[in-house]
Amino acid sequence: MNLRRWLAPGIGIKRWLVVVFTGLLLLALAFAHFLRQVTRDLEPGGLAGMLVDLLTLQFLPFALRGLIAGSVGVGLVILGAYRAIRALMDPLQKGGADQPLVELIYQKRFLARGPRIVAIGGGTGLSTLLRGLKEHTSNLTAIVTVADDGGSSGVLRSGLGIPPVGDIRNCIAALADTEPLMSEVLQYRFPEGAGGDAQGLAGHALGNLLIAAMTAVEGGDFEDGVRAMNRILAVRGRVLPVSSTPLTLHARLTDGSIVDGQSQIMRTSGIERVWLSPDDVAASDEALTAIADAELIVLGPGSLYTSLLPSLLIGAIRDAVLAADAPRVFVCNVATQLGETSGFDLAGHVEALIAHTGPKLIDTVLANNSFVARTPPDWPAEPVRLRWPPDLKPIPRLVLDDVVDPNDAHHHDPTRLAVALLRTLEREPRLRRRSVGRTA
Repeated sequence: MNLRRWLAPGIGIKRWLVVVFTGLLLLALAFAHFLRQVTRDLEPGGLAGMLVDLLTLQFLPFALRGLIAGSVGVGLVILGAYRAIRALMDPLQKGGADQPLVELIYQKRFLARGPRIVAIGGGTGLSTLLRGLKEHTSNLTAIVTVADDGGSSGVLRSGLGIPPVGDIRNCIAALADTEPLMSEVLQYRFPEGAGGDAQGLAGHALGNLLIAAMTAVEGGDFEDGVRAMNRILAVRGRVLPVSSTPLTLHARLTDGSIVDGQSQIMRTSGIERVWLSPDDVAASDEALTAIADAELIVLGPGSLYTSLLPSLLIGAIRDAVLAADAPRVFVCNVATQLGETSGFDLAGHVEALIAHTGPKLIDTVLANNSFVARTPPDWPAEPVRLRWPPDLKPIPRLVLDDVVDPNDAHHHDPTRLAVALLRTLEREPRLRRRSVGRTA
């Protein structure tokens, strides 16, 4: 055990050790005062006096007595602290903890000081973002769309009447402390060819079934079920559904035809407009509070029409983002999506987002400017071209950075994306003023 690590800045233990030491010092002074009062009237040369002289080392020079007493005291304090910490650590280490307790405490305290960040979206892009940000802050809130209607989520939605859980599962898995092991467990899908009693589980992800079960345990309250999953898996931050009402996404194409359902829209090109039903859905109160308290609001990355816009099309969420004091950063995808955003460049993404929300929704656009990453051969997408500025007023500030996964040109790199966002955050002067005031 590295005792010096416990005394490192950020652990928060040194101040309390000083308090304990001060208390012990006062107790020692009180005992010395008591001893002096009791022994004042003892007869010199008597048995009691000789015994007191022996215990207080009166037969040694004054300086040597102080040195011996101080050395023994320091040794006992170190031994006691070592054994006390060891007594706390041993059960955790024997229980299979993969990190020393001191590292866990340091990590928790460091992350608790991180900025309050709200991320809005869904799909793979949002979980990628969360996987990077969770290494910098635990004050993290993911507000996730509930418009999915395909796959396991669609089956549970139609069978149980609960909102789709697939994107929520992905975000919980990304924020779990035991990720990637927990991610593998939550993402496990029962094989399609399962027979017998397991036939009803075919195609379902285990995480989806767990969220559905927690919703039932919580009396059918979907938000309480998701909240319980956050607690059980001890995620860094929290994952919130944008609403407890299942949403249906609709799209009008440039030829005038209408497409219903997220799973159909994501494979459709030529999208002109998207909207939700029901149109008077109530937003999550926790989500609205998180947006109001945020120090940074991140929109995306993720599928523009089917992951990001469904949350922002809820009036209360859009209005909360517009009214927030925090900087609002739109993270553009690094690659187009076949069908949904085929042929879209950077300005096209921003123009479509603003057309569905409001001209002042975003302050900053973060886009990738590296095009040397490996391109997967089995996915006919292309990098998002950097056409700028968009045809709108006011024009958001543009920030370019290398945020692509070097091994996959169609996805962001979690670490690079998180660092780029935090750099953007540091450049916001009004945020620095708010943070300094809150700290003071």
